[in-house]
Amino acid sequence: MKYFAILAALALGLLLFRVVSFAGNIPKPGEPAPDFNLPDAGSRTHQLSDYSGKWLVLYFYPKNDTPGCTKEACAFRDDLFQIEKLDAKVVGVSVDDTDSHARFAKKYNLPFPLLADKDGKVADSYGALTNLGLIKIAKRYTYLIDPQGRIAKVYLSVDTSRHSQEIIDDLKKLSGKKL
Repeated sequence: MKYFAILAALALGLLLFRVVSFAGNIPKPGEPAPDFNLPDAGSRTHQLSDYSGKWLVLYFYPKNDTPGCTKEACAFRDDLFQIEKLDAKVVGVSVDDTDSHARFAKKYNLPFPLLADKDGKVADSYGALTNLGLIKIAKRYTYLIDPQGRIAKVYLSVDTSRHSQEIIDDLKKLSGKKL
């Protein structure tokens, strides 16, 4: 009976987690990208209009300096030259604070901005927030935003080992440019 109660509690907890963390309103291709106004590691504010006229890779990630997030960030770092040759910029967003972003960027020589969405409002506007009450974590979602500020492609299932290359391939297709 004790094991049944534990199993039932775990099942209920899992169900509750799925309900609470269910993706909110995810912008779809063709829709305007939600605006943002967030500080980077150096406290410089970034907003969507700063990237007008360029492609934007806006990627949300759970936590600085964790294995998957580090792998993803370093892949974008290593492929940044190719991405920028396709007239695109890369911007990472998590709910970590600016100090944490500064340490993470310095440790891995990340040459693109990491934005601090401490209250999770921007992640939520992109459907990329897991909100567990006291704990908020960004989901690993990426949005490819076109030069006019519209969602071009949404990535809700990201494989950190190949995501950067996937972005490059899609940028080539969508922009019609070649490297």
